[in-house]
Amino acid sequence: MLHFARWKAVLILLVCLVGAGYTALNFVSPQTLAKFPDWIPSKQIVLGLDLQGGVHLLWEVDTQSVVDNRLKSLRDDVRQTLRDARIANRNVLHREDRRIDVRVTDAAEVEKAREELRDLTAPVAGSFLTGNALSEVTLTTGEDGTLSLRLTEEGITHRIGQVVSQSIEVIRRRIDQLGTTEPSIQRQGSDRILVQVPGEQDPERVKGLVGRTAQLVFRLVDVSITPEQAMATRVPPGSEIVNSQDDPPRPYLLETREIVSGEHLVDAQPGFDQRTNEPIVSFRFDTQGGKRFGVTTQQNVGRPFAIVLDNEVISAPVIREPILGGTGQISGGFSVEEANDLAILLRAGALPAKLTIVEERTVGPGLGADSIAAGRIAAIIGTVAVVFFMVVAYGLFGIFANIALAANLALIIGGLTMLQATLTLPGIAGIVLTVGMAVDANVLIFERIREEMRSGKSAIASIDAGFSRALGTILDANITTLIAAVILFQLGSGPVRGFAVTLAIGIITTVFTAFTVSRLIVAVWVKRTRPTAIPI
Repeated sequence: MLHFARWKAVLILLVCLVGAGYTALNFVSPQTLAKFPDWIPSKQIVLGLDLQGGVHLLWEVDTQSVVDNRLKSLRDDVRQTLRDARIANRNVLHREDRRIDVRVTDAAEVEKAREELRDLTAPVAGSFLTGNALSEVTLTTGEDGTLSLRLTEEGITHRIGQVVSQSIEVIRRRIDQLGTTEPSIQRQGSDRILVQVPGEQDPERVKGLVGRTAQLVFRLVDVSITPEQAMATRVPPGSEIVNSQDDPPRPYLLETREIVSGEHLVDAQPGFDQRTNEPIVSFRFDTQGGKRFGVTTQQNVGRPFAIVLDNEVISAPVIREPILGGTGQISGGFSVEEANDLAILLRAGALPAKLTIVEERTVGPGLGADSIAAGRIAAIIGTVAVVFFMVVAYGLFGIFANIALAANLALIIGGLTMLQATLTLPGIAGIVLTVGMAVDANVLIFERIREEMRSGKSAIASIDAGFSRALGTILDANITTLIAAVILFQLGSGPVRGFAVTLAIGIITTVFTAFTVSRLIVAVWVKRTRPTAIPI
C-alpha cells in the first residue's frame, strides 16, 4: 500500500494541479480571462439564481385550451373519416361535456359509421408499470342512434403531460439562445413549468420570449370588400377579421385558409433591409413549404398577403413577383432587439398551448452577494475548526490530512468549474459538509493505524495495515452517501439538485484524496525518515 510507481505519483500530482488550476480561474477577473489564448480554459464556476440573482418564473399550461384543441382536432377527424366513407352526417361539439355527437342522416348507416369511427378510439399509450393500454377517446351509441365520442380523463391527463413536455423543450430552445448560463427549466406538478434564468435582470424580455405561443401563419388578404365594410355588414364566408399588432390596431380581412404555417419554417435570422436599413427577420421554408409558398405567390401576383403571429398581423406586403426560393423576410417596424427575439421565437418553434404566468420573482445580485459572503464565512469557520482539530488530535499526520483536505477542496471547486455545474447556496452547504466527510476518512485510517500499533506491529506495518484495512469501511460509507446524492438529484429540483451535485463530487474527491494524496504523502515521509515510531 505504501509503494507508488513513479508514473502513479506523477498522475496523482497532475490531477491535483489540474484541479488547482481550474479553481484558480475563479479568482481571476473576467477582463483578464478574456485575454487568455483560446487553448487555455477560461470558464469560471456557474453561480445559481440564489447567488448571482436572476429571473424566477412559474408558468401554468392552459389546460382548457388543450382540451379545446383536442376536441377540434377530433371533430375534424370525424368529419374526414365519415366524408371518406361517404356517410352523410351532422356533428355537434360539446365543450363542457368534452364530447362530439354525430347524427347520421340515414339510420341504416349508423352501424357502418360506428365501425368507421372505431379507429379514432384506438389506445394511444401503455402504462409503464401495468402495461395496460390508455384510451383517449370512448365511443358510445345513444337510444336515438346518436354516436358520441368523449375524451376520457386519463386521455386528457396524458395529453396535458405531452403538452408540458413539448413546452419545456420549446422554452429550453428559446432560453438557450438568449446566451444565459445554465438556465433551469423543469416541470412542477402536472401542468406547471418552472423557469429560472440566473444572471438575467430583465423579466419582461424573458416573459416575452417564454409566454408567446409564436404560431406563425401566412394567409392571403381578402380584397373583395374592405375590413370596414365587412365589420359594418357581414364577413364573407371563408374569411375573418384579424387585427394588427399596431397601437391602435388596424383591422385586416383575411382568408381563413393558410398558405403555409410555421411548421414548415427551418430557419429565421435577424438582419437589416438593404434598401431602408431597418431591422428585419429573414426566414427560410423547407421543401414542401417553399413549394406551396411559391405556387401561391405565382397565382396571386399583385395581391397582398398577411404574415400572422399569434393571431396578430405583423405585416401585409403586396406580392410583387413570385417568391420561388422558399425564402423571404418579415418587416414591421422592429427594433434590433425585437427582430432578434422574433427570430429566436420562430427558430425555437411554437408552443403547443398557451401559458399563463402564476409566479414571478426577480432576485437582485445584492442578495446573492450576501449569500456568498455568508457561505464563505461558514466555509472558513468550518474548515479552520476541522484543520485545528486534526492537528491537535493527530499531530504530524493531522498536517498530512490537512494537505489532502486542501487538495480535496481544490478538486471540488475545480470539478464544478470544469463541468460547468451550477453552484447554489445549498451547494456551498454541501461543500462544507464534504470538508467534514473528507477528514472523516482520514480519522478512520489514523485510528486503524493506532490499533495496529497497540497490537505490537512495527511502524511501517501499522501504516500499511491502517490504509488497507480502512478501505472497505470508507468505501461502504461513501458509496451509501453517493447513492443518496444520486436519488436527491433525480427526485429533487432546484436547490436540492445543487446540494446533490456538490455532495456527489465531494464524495468522489474525498475517496480519491484519502487513498491517493494522503497515502502518497505518508509514503514519501516513510521513505525519507524510516520511522521506528509514529507521531500520531
